[in-house]
Amino acid sequence: MRINKLAALAATALIGSALAGCEGDDGKAGPTGSTGPAGPAGATGPAGATGAPGPAGATGATGPAGTSDVLLDLNLVGRYSSGVFDEGAAEIVAYDAASRRAFVVNASAVTVDVLNLADPANPVLLGTINAQTEGGSANSVAARGGVVAVAIEATVKTDPGKVVFYDGQTLAKISSVSVGALPDMLTFTPDGSAVLVANEGEPNEGYTVDPEGSISVIDVRGGFTTPTVATAGFQSFNASIAALRAAGVRIYGPGATVAQDLEPEYIAVAADGRSARVTLQEANALAVLDLTNLAAPAVTSIVPLGTKDHSVINNGLDPSDRDPDGAPRIRIANWPVHGMYQPDAIAAYSFNGKTYYVTANEGDDRNDFIPGEETARISSLTLDPTAFPNAAELQDPAALGRLAVTRFSGDSDGDGDFDILFSLGARSFSIWTEGGSQLFDSGSQFEEITAQRYPFHFNASNDDNEPEDRSDAKGPEPEGLALGQIAGRTFAFIGLERIGGIMVYDVSNPQNARFVQYVNPRDFTKDPESELSVVGDLGPEGLAFVPAADSPTGKPLLIVGNEVSGTTAIYRIDTIILQ
Repeated sequence: MRINKLAALAATALIGSALAGCEGDDGKAGPTGSTGPAGPAGATGPAGATGAPGPAGATGATGPAGTSDVLLDLNLVGRYSSGVFDEGAAEIVAYDAASRRAFVVNASAVTVDVLNLADPANPVLLGTINAQTEGGSANSVAARGGVVAVAIEATVKTDPGKVVFYDGQTLAKISSVSVGALPDMLTFTPDGSAVLVANEGEPNEGYTVDPEGSISVIDVRGGFTTPTVATAGFQSFNASIAALRAAGVRIYGPGATVAQDLEPEYIAVAADGRSARVTLQEANALAVLDLTNLAAPAVTSIVPLGTKDHSVINNGLDPSDRDPDGAPRIRIANWPVHGMYQPDAIAAYSFNGKTYYVTANEGDDRNDFIPGEETARISSLTLDPTAFPNAAELQDPAALGRLAVTRFSGDSDGDGDFDILFSLGARSFSIWTEGGSQLFDSGSQFEEITAQRYPFHFNASNDDNEPEDRSDAKGPEPEGLALGQIAGRTFAFIGLERIGGIMVYDVSNPQNARFVQYVNPRDFTKDPESELSVVGDLGPEGLAFVPAADSPTGKPLLIVGNEVSGTTAIYRIDTIILQ
């Protein structure tokens, strides 16, 4: 059907007009849109009023004392000479602040020499204490508060000895007590309530008599007129001999029990006086001594010290006095040898509330007692071919062949040859924790320092000037030591028995001991025996530190007994405190 275009347009216009004139219903609300970005921060408002002060907090614990760096210098100011060569005329020394006197064990005269140190530059012999009236020789001396204690062995050294107390001013005998066999080192506890003595109990020559070693504790709280004695031994460890050996404690005397074989050498008491450590030199171990009850002291444990691996860097040694023969040269190097520490002297100090122990690692053998001798040169041993494939080279005299080692350790598998070589001593000093862990060892420093200082007399002995005379044995042989507190720091003074002199280290931080000084008043241009009066000091053995507060000069002192030259040397310790 055909529709008129004009009509269609009119209809369309009419419909559009109708739609535009009507308002439709609202649709459903759409979903909420996302949150827009935060607007800028408003301006800061005015500060509020200050609140009332709160209550004061509790006072905190006192912190440890601070320390300053200290420059230290030992200066020899005085010397007393007995005039006796190589007879032990000046061995162990002690100082009594009350009388300003030094007491010196004189084995040659079997006395204790008494020196007036009112003027340290001019020590004067005042008198002597005669040990012969009490038994055999005097072995050690200690002094405190005007009283002198002397350890005296019996005429037959394997019999019980005694400790005798004397008035430090009049030298009159006060009392005496019986102790174990061969009383050696003795010391007062820090508070002076007791005297401890190491009863070494050495066997006789030939080992037919071997007394037990022990530590006697002499209670002097009631005075010195009637002291009481209690002795701690090692009998309770006899049944543990196999376990001790497996742990590294050397027990090797012919047919000896643990109690017989252990030989207490030296004692260090902790600052609180509740315990002590005792060196068992030949056994290469320490004994832990409980002192909480002076009437019943007890050894609670035996701690092996292990060995020093001389093949490790900084642990080298010079092992030969014939490299080559007739013209030995300094050759400090690493070698496949393990050094047994075997300390002689030991001392204790505190750091950050804990106790640490310093040892002089001398080394010792039983050649004087054990049948057939304990040591042998490496050149005479059969070395295991697997452990030492270059045995022929090592056993050359210019290498390890001359070095003395023990025959009683080293055959690990029991097949008759040596799988490990153990030398005596470590040619060093060490610092140990209470539990026996080593924190520091001076490594090869003693030999390195003495080699630099005395290249033409390196490792000479104390009775001749021959170079390298002791390289094949125990080298410089550190034996005695003393600790001293100066300006809040702790210093160790270590005597080198063979070449002589005193090593000084700052040990305030037990993990980082620091070398300070080496002094040696020995004149190597003089013959030790024929020129004794001018040779200086030979063979330092006993050392005693005198704090400034106890010194007659107001400056700290170091007193050293030299057994070969028979001299007692007095050093003034000059210090500069760097804040």
